[in-house]
Amino acid sequence: MNERDMLLKKIGTYKFAIVDIDIFLDTHPGDSKMLALRNQYEEELKPLVKKFEAKYGPLTKRDTETNTWTWVKDPWPWDMEA
Repeated sequence: MNERDMLLKKIGTYKFAIVDIDIFLDTHPGDSKMLALRNQYEEELKPLVKKFEAKYGPLTKRDTETNTWTWVKDPWPWDMEA
């Protein structure tokens, strides 16, 4: 697995955990430990996203500050070699 794939996997793992905790907090809104863990994961995610975007470009269109479609210039998953 190359560095790009490892970063994407870490980013996906953090994002999944954050969404999972969000769902838990929907039913347990007073759980301060889980809220703290969620906030911790958000902070740990930020440098990973920043590193990825500095090397490989934005993860989504929303993450761009331009009116161009540069975010789709990377190869699509089906354009990659197996």
